[in-house]
Amino acid sequence: MQTLSEITKPVRAEMEAFEGFFRQSLESPHALLTAVTNYLLRRKGKQMRPTLVFLAAQAAGKVGPATYAAATLIELLHTATLVHDDVVDETFERRGVSSVGALWSSKIAVLVGDFMLARGMSIALDGGHIDELRIVSDAVRQMSEGELEQLRHARKLDITEDDYYAIIRAKTATLIAACTKAGATSAKAESHIVEALYNYGLNLGMAFQIRDDIFDYEGGAFGKPSGNDIRERKITLPLIYALRHAEPAQRRRAMRLIARHPKDDQTVGLATDMVRQLGGLDYAREQMKEFGRRACLALDALSPSPALDALRAMVEFNVLRNK
Repeated sequence: MQTLSEITKPVRAEMEAFEGFFRQSLESPHALLTAVTNYLLRRKGKQMRPTLVFLAAQAAGKVGPATYAAATLIELLHTATLVHDDVVDETFERRGVSSVGALWSSKIAVLVGDFMLARGMSIALDGGHIDELRIVSDAVRQMSEGELEQLRHARKLDITEDDYYAIIRAKTATLIAACTKAGATSAKAESHIVEALYNYGLNLGMAFQIRDDIFDYEGGAFGKPSGNDIRERKITLPLIYALRHAEPAQRRRAMRLIARHPKDDQTVGLATDMVRQLGGLDYAREQMKEFGRRACLALDALSPSPALDALRAMVEFNVLRNK
């Protein structure tokens, strides 16, 4: 499997230029805002989403000013949602680093997230990148709906496999799909190429989220303790499968445990052990690989290029990643 550095080689120059473009988008005369945004810039992750924007644009045609605007808009949105999510989830750490709310306050975190969303819209409008803004705005709407739907099911503990797919499609996959669709749109690609790259991103996003949910049963991913989803009453694919194949008494016992909002490791361990024993992880891995296969299949509509090879490699990287 290629490393992320190897995969992103076709757009390395574009990503280096993007760094300055993104940093400039966060500039403000307000000292407090500058302090917070500088802190966020120092703790940036792999930047997979802007990378996908540039790879999609290159695979579909040519990177241009609209591509940089689209990548910046999406990275601002993604960062804002992480900041807001930490407030909603009352999380004080992300990947082992203190959240904005923990260092400053929840109120400041919300306002900083709002600032980022507003800056993204300003960049798109000032540059006349309306199509890209429309794509990202639609993703924001779907992400919000997905989060609300997950919260509704968490209260009732009644989520089905179809419900789960609908939620992760809205919560996670739509933003990944927005990256590749916005990238293709910024390159002024033909409609069937835009559609193909949208489908690629959607299926990659589904595989990505399932992999994330599997991590929760395998150990500490991204600084989260194993079983964190169970502690938060989030019923994900491994557990859905296990509950479907459990004996009635075993299922009732597991549901009672989850309904109590378990916090102690021993209680959570009972539920995670059941998932492993009943094949929940194996089933989730199969579904993850199927979405990965669909993502690669969508790329058949594009002409061969180094960027196309990188997009295929990105599927393998995300399906096989161990963190």
